Amino acid sequence: MSSLHFYNSLTRQKETFKSLIPGRVGMYVCGPTVSGESHLGHARPFITFDIVYRYLRHLGYQVRYVRNITDAGHFEEEGRVSEDKIASKAALEKLEPMELVQKYTNLFHSAMREFNNIEPSIEPTATGHIVEQIVMIEKIIADGYAYVSNGSVYFDVEKYHKDFGAKGMQYGILSGRIIEDQLETTRDLDAQDEKRSKMDFALWKNAAPGHIMRWQSPWGVGYPGWHIECSAMSTKYLGDEFDIHGGGMDLQFPHHECEIAQSVVCNHKMPARYWLHNNMITINGRKMGKSYNNVIKLSELFAGTHEILTQGYSPMTVRFFILQTHYRGTLDFSNEALQAAEKGLRRIWEGFMQLNRLDIEGTVTITAGDADLEQKCFMLLNELDEDMNDDLNTAKVLAGLFELVPVINSIKDGHIKLTDLTTATLRLMKEKFNSYLVDIFGLRDEKKQDDQKLGAVLQLIADIRKDARSKKDYATSDKIRDQLLEAGIQLKDEKDGGFSWELV
Repeated sequence: MSSLHFYNSLTRQKETFKSLIPGRVGMYVCGPTVSGESHLGHARPFITFDIVYRYLRHLGYQVRYVRNITDAGHFEEEGRVSEDKIASKAALEKLEPMELVQKYTNLFHSAMREFNNIEPSIEPTATGHIVEQIVMIEKIIADGYAYVSNGSVYFDVEKYHKDFGAKGMQYGILSGRIIEDQLETTRDLDAQDEKRSKMDFALWKNAAPGHIMRWQSPWGVGYPGWHIECSAMSTKYLGDEFDIHGGGMDLQFPHHECEIAQSVVCNHKMPARYWLHNNMITINGRKMGKSYNNVIKLSELFAGTHEILTQGYSPMTVRFFILQTHYRGTLDFSNEALQAAEKGLRRIWEGFMQLNRLDIEGTVTITAGDADLEQKCFMLLNELDEDMNDDLNTAKVLAGLFELVPVINSIKDGHIKLTDLTTATLRLMKEKFNSYLVDIFGLRDEKKQDDQKLGAVLQLIADIRKDARSKKDYATSDKIRDQLLEAGIQLKDEKDGGFSWELV
């Protein structure tokens, strides 16, 4: 499999990826609803699609990556009483809605930086595209697939299904749900009396008196439904048809199903050619949920402050943990699994650092001294691209890299000579480790970062100690040195007045 293949949720099979415009890719990913702090469940989709973004760029594509911010109108249609999450949370925290949105958007961006995610090309907000959403709703009404009821607008699912089902774009095409079954099982929720059918979903909601997020529209004062924002923003920035639409499996229905219906009515074509969905994270075998008290905020994960955690886990450990499982597989979180990931990351990174220290250019060999070893390494290195092209199998790529770590360690220990491998293979090994660990998987040396931070703190302490010595306050100077030593840090005074340090 030399070309890139994705599992397309729309067709339920692996397909060779071919972009609409050669060399260019348009990708839309559903972003966060910024009504609260991001949690562990949010980490997986945004790390997953950061890998997709990185790998496409690695392959030479110019990618326009659009990831939205839902800062209004997350109107829950399925499984709970209808609510605007931003409005209810703002009232609870006694904040202006946009103040709350800014607070949690900043926290989200901070977490993404901690994970070393690359920023998307465009990050549009729902509130910044009210006009585009209204225009799209007007077209859907004009074409006869939506209706106004008590100042709200609802999408007519049955009419859409009847008309577009004959064209192969039926409601349920993505999720595989059968509309007749949905009519029987849909729960009675708020505002059902306004709808012609239980299946119909809101495009625009009438704002009740006192509702704190409200905009003027042709149907009165209100706010947009949740699904319409993504259709409006993906169309604006990527066109009527684009390459990839991504998100978590939990968004497949109803959100992505509704997106398809809206966009098909407006543009008469399927909005995205490839639909990619990552699977969920469970915690100790259970789905994440407030009733289980296992919703772990990212800040709690990093600090280890949630009650089910035995320690804090670094962002790179969490990233590495997520990459150890294929993105479409269920990922079960536990302290034991994270601790194993922590050790695995340390082992593979130490091997990578040792590989970079090898003086490959100093020993030019054209014929390998150990033909079997040469063949094994060459095969493992070439399989990395095959595995990544097979629907981004990061787990198999990491397994292949791990198989090469003992070879690197044996070279370091002298059990394998540099001349046992050709210079071309050793160069390829360096290239692949760097490409996958750093460029594609987005991992970074946290120890180096920690050392830099510690070095800055020690510089401050050394300056205080130097000042004490200049004042002949040797008691304070010695106390600083001795207490640092007790903490495992040895300061060494240099002849030029500087200092060095090491962990002991």
